[in-house]
Amino acid sequence: MSTQYSIKVFPSGRGRDVYRNIEICGDETLDQLCKTILDAFDFIDEHLYEFCMDNRQYSTDAYYATMMEQEPSTDIALDELGLYNGQKFLLHYDFGDDWIFHIRVLNIIEVKESFEPRIIKSKGYISQYPDYDDWHE
Repeated sequence: MSTQYSIKVFPSGRGRDVYRNIEICGDETLDQLCKTILDAFDFIDEHLYEFCMDNRQYSTDAYYATMMEQEPSTDIALDELGLYNGQKFLLHYDFGDDWIFHIRVLNIIEVKESFEPRIIKSKGYISQYPDYDDWHE
């Protein structure tokens, strides 16, 4: 048996017109969740990030992805976080551009076997580098 987390992710300010619904297993880490979110929005994974578990940017209740030994680390399984239905937290990605992705736990269920993270619903589009996109059109 494995735990399946169904989550909704939307970039700050775009909750109704741009979002992704994702299913991910509890043995996956916050690092894998970040990768899945970035892939779902077609972002390039090249920046540092943090997960703020109390849904506030620059929180002290956060997990960090860094090159140093800063704790707590994003190399932690989702099952170890004590997530619950309705919980809201955020991914703060790229500390220069300050992308904020709001995350809400929609459902937690037990499934027979683990699976790769998957996007089950997608709406809208955003660009990681909108000025670059405009320049190339």
